[in-house]
Amino acid sequence: MSEFRSARIEMEPIGFVRCEKNLKFDARHQPDDRSKEVNRVELLPERRFELALNDLDGFERIWIVSWFDRNTSWRPRVLPPRGPAIRRGVFATRSPHRPNPIGLTCVRLLDVSGLTLTVGPIDLVDGTPVLDIKPYLATVDAFPGSGSGWVQDVETELASGPSYKIEESELASRQLIWLRDDWNVDFTERAYTLLAIDPSPHRTRRILCLGENAFRMACGPWRLFFHLDGSRVVIDRVGKGYSDESLSAPGWEKIPNRDAQVAFSLMSF
Repeated sequence: MSEFRSARIEMEPIGFVRCEKNLKFDARHQPDDRSKEVNRVELLPERRFELALNDLDGFERIWIVSWFDRNTSWRPRVLPPRGPAIRRGVFATRSPHRPNPIGLTCVRLLDVSGLTLTVGPIDLVDGTPVLDIKPYLATVDAFPGSGSGWVQDVETELASGPSYKIEESELASRQLIWLRDDWNVDFTERAYTLLAIDPSPHRTRRILCLGENAFRMACGPWRLFFHLDGSRVVIDRVGKGYSDESLSAPGWEKIPNRDAQVAFSLMSF
């Protein structure tokens, strides 16, 4: 086997995902088939991909093979976002932190026009490199009766629906309305979905315990501070994820929602 250990494989993207999800926090861990969102996969020109797309428009779903280009390392054991805080072997998960960060996503194919594929809900962020596209074949790709290991146990536990109700304090509500109306920033749908299932401290869900009944959830460049009241998750306030010094330091251009965070610092609410 020694002759294979040094083997290297080179790949080039055939195109890129185009969607409105710019942060990893925005992307669900699996596509939400109930969503009406519409996204695109744009293939590169001058590669004869127009011919490669012939006959694809007859398929209802496709597989997108992608590259998690924002991940720079991998972990042999990871903490899945669903279920209890138990680390699992990465090969028993869909974690993007893999030896080769290859993603596999099944999406609805809505249209094929030129080099653009219009697709339904997707669990990837804008700019994700696409390595390959394959048609989904229900006769060979679906095995409904197959066991799902530890995931099956978690899904059984979650089948009863959300365990917590989300409420906002007056302060948090004012802050969230300001972000949404003035800056078109709204991360609550994703955050509240996670919190309604399980608000307990969890690294992958980005929830940290700050003290007695005081918690913080990282939502991309923003923070939600909350406490628990029985089966209620009460959002106390919103915070920014970057310090004032970071917002004005060299490289500030790369900070997501930077202008909104600068303005947030000046607000009294």
